[in-house]
Amino acid sequence: MPPETVEVRRSARRRRTVSAYRDGDKTIVLLPAGLSTTDEEQWVRRMLERLAAKEQRKRPSDDDLLDRARELSARYLDGRATPSSVRWVENQLHRWGSCTPDHGTIRLSARLRGMPAWVVDYVIMHELVHLLVPSHGPRFWALVERYPKAERARGFLEGFSMAASGTPEEC
Repeated sequence: MPPETVEVRRSARRRRTVSAYRDGDKTIVLLPAGLSTTDEEQWVRRMLERLAAKEQRKRPSDDDLLDRARELSARYLDGRATPSSVRWVENQLHRWGSCTPDHGTIRLSARLRGMPAWVVDYVIMHELVHLLVPSHGPRFWALVERYPKAERARGFLEGFSMAASGTPEEC
């Protein structure tokens, strides 16, 4: 991976705050004009770390997803749903998630990346419940509803689907 391009912009109007953002393939760091070179280097490094951490939270790895699924199962399903893997997939264009109960595998559409964590958690929760109840009957929905933001997340995903394609999608 090539080294990151960083552009430092100093401003006489900026007194105390430092901020950074991504602009295509480079990072812009905004600093007060009076900051020393040593302080500049420290702030640039700190801001790059903050941006990387923020991006990691928005785009969790497969291992992060599995950890999250285990936490959700423990919190809302008494640890009864035990996935063997949870991973992102690129080929789910009409579903947000899917699972294979016999193998304990869960797959999440890569289209969820960057969505709020509570929405991703809802899709994980939905698929975790499928490890326990394969159908969408009353028992299934009662377990899904243990997730406090279930209804809100469903509305978010329905709105997102309608805005993108004109039709709602399912988990």
